Amino acid sequence: MFGLYITHPQVKIDPQVPVPKWGLSDIGAERARKAASSDWAKRLTRIISSEETKAIETAEILAEASGTKIEIVDAMHENDRSATGFLPPPQFEEAANWFFANPEESFKGWERAIDAQARIVAAVKAVLATHDTASPIAFVGHGGVGTLLKCHLAGRPISRDRDQPGGGGNLYAFGLADVSLTCDWTPIEEWRG
Repeated sequence: MFGLYITHPQVKIDPQVPVPKWGLSDIGAERARKAASSDWAKRLTRIISSEETKAIETAEILAEASGTKIEIVDAMHENDRSATGFLPPPQFEEAANWFFANPEESFKGWERAIDAQARIVAAVKAVLATHDTASPIAFVGHGGVGTLLKCHLAGRPISRDRDQPGGGGNLYAFGLADVSLTCDWTPIEEWRG
């Protein structure tokens, strides 16, 4: 059976609002609804979400389609970037490149990539330790920690070249029996299961 790691789609960017409180944009919400109409979404038996607004909104749309309730796991949050606050897209991309290229160091007070990876891996393992491997499950979160988890599942070093394309609203699948990747990043509304 399959497990999924799903990243929230497009958000309403507001420099005056803390990043964890950003919600989905109209485009992001529409993409989540389109994904929720897929057969795979209706089969989900558990949906685990980060406590950040954009992840919860994505998870709630999927939960409505599958008739499940979402479970919030605090440790699934995005890498902590609060030390720098909002960075405009060009500066953010430079910072993210540095974050992945220097996993054992902190970018201007950000959580280190190795620490964020240890956190997300531990959170997912803790959930899967009590999960029925015959039941589809989705983890809804963020691109940075999702990429760090993907690197771990693939047995590969931390690297941004394993990051999702297009900036959000993607998923990858893994087998629940052996927790190995079964597909690479795919747009949420295009995956067929």
